[in-house]
Amino acid sequence: MRVVIQRVSYGKVTVENEVIGSIGKGIVALVGITHEDTEQDADWTAEKIANLRIFEDEGGKMNRSLLDQNGEVLSVSQFTLYGDCKKGRRPNFMSAAKPDHAVTIYEHFNDSLREKGIKVETGEFGAMMDVELNNDGPVTLIIENP
Repeated sequence: MRVVIQRVSYGKVTVENEVIGSIGKGIVALVGITHEDTEQDADWTAEKIANLRIFEDEGGKMNRSLLDQNGEVLSVSQFTLYGDCKKGRRPNFMSAAKPDHAVTIYEHFNDSLREKGIKVETGEFGAMMDVELNNDGPVTLIIENP
């Protein structure tokens, strides 16, 4: 599982000119799933994101987590995170999970965040989406399951 997270002051996702998910202060998570990913991988990743101290405290240090901030998550599935660009000029997406497996793990990941009390908005799995966000910091990190 590979997730690119961005600390944001707001984020929203639009499909066919309709906003289907939006958040205020929190994290936009671009979520990539590979063939071997399991529900346990999704739980580990959700736990990491919920508790990662990337929000500033009163002293301006990154010392507070998403849970501490009562922040929100905008979760967007993104198979292109597993695009291999080593050969040729067109990415190879063979490492990305097939949709039936990917949607199961993606939904489990979102549910795992919700079980921690985090508000989670999502894009639409498999759809062409426009994602708008204001990267706060900027803070952008890549989380990969070990």
